[in-house]
Amino acid sequence: MNIASALPTAIVTLREGVEAALVVGIVLACLNKAEKTDLNRWVFGGVAAGLLGSILIGSFLGLGLQQLQYVMPNTQGLLKPILGILFGSIAIVMLSWMLLWMTRQARSLKTEIGQTVDTAVTSEAAGVSIFSLVCIAVLREGFEAVLFLFTQSQTLTVSLMGVAAGLLGAVLIGFGLFRWGIRINLKLFFQVMGVLLLLIIAGLVVSVCRNVDITFTTLSQSNALDLCLGLGESCVLGPLVWDTSQVLPDKQFPGVVFKVLLGYRDRIYVVQLLAYVLFWLVIGRRYFSSLSQASHKSEPKSSVSA
Repeated sequence: MNIASALPTAIVTLREGVEAALVVGIVLACLNKAEKTDLNRWVFGGVAAGLLGSILIGSFLGLGLQQLQYVMPNTQGLLKPILGILFGSIAIVMLSWMLLWMTRQARSLKTEIGQTVDTAVTSEAAGVSIFSLVCIAVLREGFEAVLFLFTQSQTLTVSLMGVAAGLLGAVLIGFGLFRWGIRINLKLFFQVMGVLLLLIIAGLVVSVCRNVDITFTTLSQSNALDLCLGLGESCVLGPLVWDTSQVLPDKQFPGVVFKVLLGYRDRIYVVQLLAYVLFWLVIGRRYFSSLSQASHKSEPKSSVSA
């Protein structure tokens, strides 16, 4: 069993889980401050409902894909890469957007949640409002993790290992922050996790390009219409840029670790390389720009408090 394949799922689940744990912890702290701890049960109910909703979404997608493969067995060679393109593209957009959004909103997150909780506890349906806030937060993070899970070509055991490791880490960090009073540099944590997530998403970009090539190749072989460009070994990816399959294969250690964490491939074509570089120029540049802006905004406050 290739344990390294579980690393991307564990990292994504850990990051999404910590974000959800922060929301839950802030809500519980606000309720404690407002002396409304009787509403805590609604918070835990929201967590349970969010987790259950994520599991149901994952089960529904899994059963749907199995049924689709059963109904259309003849399209097996075409169905898998098309689904890889679909889930991979959605995961790239959602994870990139959430990463950039979280980076920009991190400083005001506690204030916004606090204001929402303060408004909720004064309403007649305070419990329902708190439940909805927490449930949506957990479900949103859970859905992103589930969506990423469907982009990975791995066994159920490996997938569950990654999810379990990520959730366990998120729970421990959550308890460490809000229950045990352990000091954790969350800013540094999210910066490191953000870079790792960018590397994983960049690897998804490479995989989506590969699935596009497989789809066009399959269509060209099954139809009279030739969709390939004829520019190299690939169908639409252009000439081969490098081939390190004999030196550092991406299916063996340590190449497999570089593959799952850094987006490394032992065979890269021109379009894949261009897409990889373009991702870093657009999304990566915006992410690091957001980090520098956040650091710049925090400097005046530090000097005043000093």
